[in-house]
Amino acid sequence: MIEIGKYNTLTILRDTKVGLFLGDPEKDPEGIHDILLPNKYVPNEFEIGEEIIVFVYLDHEERPIATTLEPYILLNEFALLRVNYVNQVGAFMDWGMEKDILVPFKEQARPMEKGKRYLVYLYMDEKTNRLVASSKTNQFLSNDNLTVEKGEEVDLIVSHITEIGINVIINEQHKGLLYKDEVYDDGIRTGDRMRGYIKNIRPDNKIDVSLQIQGYQSIEPNAEKILDELRASRGFLRLTDNSHPEDIKTVLKMSKKTFKKAIGALYREKLIEIKEDGIYLVKE
Repeated sequence: MIEIGKYNTLTILRDTKVGLFLGDPEKDPEGIHDILLPNKYVPNEFEIGEEIIVFVYLDHEERPIATTLEPYILLNEFALLRVNYVNQVGAFMDWGMEKDILVPFKEQARPMEKGKRYLVYLYMDEKTNRLVASSKTNQFLSNDNLTVEKGEEVDLIVSHITEIGINVIINEQHKGLLYKDEVYDDGIRTGDRMRGYIKNIRPDNKIDVSLQIQGYQSIEPNAEKILDELRASRGFLRLTDNSHPEDIKTVLKMSKKTFKKAIGALYREKLIEIKEDGIYLVKE
């Protein structure tokens, strides 16, 4: 069946004055759900019977219609969209289609303003069978049945920023928190997409995420070399941030820059203590 709000691979059935009619002969042999691809979207070259990838949505008369335009958001997904105008019904956002997408007032986390961008979720309204968007994104997320594990690499979308940290959407399914001390980029904004890692899953299924791979080996491969040297030296190395580069090179065969990065990683993992006279191995 043809899916509204998604890309569909359909067969070109016939050419008419208004455009191409597309369908799925295998699943709909009687052509009950054939759909129009208007002339302005018809490719220069085509053959009856060949397949074409199109996006299907509802036109101004709420009829399914195909287009080769690329939407900024798909059904059951999140995206940052701009408000084109607001009227008595709600806010209308640009999503790459000829017809703007509606965000009803009741689905606005806060009143939307023309020209501003908001993170929204696209869904099918069961009462009206229309595609609509909502900025009340939490209702479309759940941490009841988690599909992620600690240490797993995941896709993140910035939901909103608080004093504690950055609320993120994990794999378009779950809610997570990225603490501020984990972020070194002041330019992160709502709607930004990035890769991250599951840092911790709490007993109540709340998720902490990080932008860095967890574990000193992943953060800095030279950290293991320093640990080996510490173990061989009874847990102490007379080296610090202020040590001469040649001394560091002689003992560890690495540059001072690499050394500082490695001990920083070990310190954050609480595997070493850094004192004025050198670095100490924390008892393992």
